[in-house]
Amino acid sequence: MSPPIFTFPWDVPPSVTTLARRLGQWIRGTDAPPPPLSPIPVLAAPPPLPLSETEHVVAIALQGGGAHGAFTWGVLDRLLDEPSIRFDAVSGTSAGAMNAVLLASGLISGGRPGAQALLAAFWRRIAEAGRLSPFRRTWFDHLDGGWSLDRSPWLAFMDMARQFVSPYQTNPLGLNPLQEVLDSLIDFQALRDQDRIAVHVAATNVQTGHPTIFTTAEIDARRVMASACLPFLFQAVEIDGIPYWDGGYTSNPPLLPLLKCGSAGNLVVVPINPPFRPGTPRSAREIFSRINEITFNASLNHNLESLARINALIDQGEIDQATYRRLKLHVIESDDEFHRLAASTKFNTEWDFLVYLRDLGRRAAQSWLARQPWPAIPPPP
Repeated sequence: MSPPIFTFPWDVPPSVTTLARRLGQWIRGTDAPPPPLSPIPVLAAPPPLPLSETEHVVAIALQGGGAHGAFTWGVLDRLLDEPSIRFDAVSGTSAGAMNAVLLASGLISGGRPGAQALLAAFWRRIAEAGRLSPFRRTWFDHLDGGWSLDRSPWLAFMDMARQFVSPYQTNPLGLNPLQEVLDSLIDFQALRDQDRIAVHVAATNVQTGHPTIFTTAEIDARRVMASACLPFLFQAVEIDGIPYWDGGYTSNPPLLPLLKCGSAGNLVVVPINPPFRPGTPRSAREIFSRINEITFNASLNHNLESLARINALIDQGEIDQATYRRLKLHVIESDDEFHRLAASTKFNTEWDFLVYLRDLGRRAAQSWLARQPWPAIPPPP
């Protein structure tokens, strides 16, 4: 089994975190704290808008992949600038699930500016927490000018430790600070009660090995945690007596639920695990990391094939569109950039790196928008 793709900077057992914090403080000295979080604007929730012939209604599916989820942040940030695009439904897995609930919660509470502010606040929190993480670039990594953490001794330690210890030993209380962050940023009750944007979050049922898709009416912080629960780092998240692991193993991200709800005619997929890497992995870490990427892309490839078959059957009149809607597929990606990033960069939560990924996502979204034949819609006065 491949080593986990560490999704967030606090993916370290508490027993290791204390030691890492002390060691990091000793190595780094007295770092200045990161800039404080900008307050999230409290905006009046905009009323649902009537459909327009010139509006482009989209469903969007967000893949998981650790700190690389900041690329998705950038994609969403740019699309939220576009007044012609309306989000009708969103699905996500792991880091994609985080971005999905942040997008939906921000839209219903503060419109487009609210969603942009909420996404920015979340990723700022990730960077702040990363200051206490042992997974940081070494001096040699800085000299190379890249973002890789391949020389990190803590990464090597975790590669070795995962063979002998489990989260049930290193984190017996099952603590996960990420849940507190989500609860502090998102009003999950308001998210469940609204019907403006459908939300689908994927997790893996440990007992059956099948994907479970949690829908809008049941989304809460624990279900989002289940979607991001990597089994070498956290105890399985139990919901109604059923244990769940990261949804990336079985549905990354879920697409088929987006064909059954709403009125979108376009499906936008944002992948962040590179399907292609040149060369042959040779070190143990490179082999394990590539296996992880292949595994986390397998369900997406299967879902894309299913989507193509469904569209073909709809075109042939074999499937009634009352069952499945025909969606035009779009992909916003930056494979050329991602395959140049080492897999270890999914651990890198430095603010500069997250901003680099955000800007990369904004450029990818801008490039995609420029290729669309849609007429421009001027922003409202």
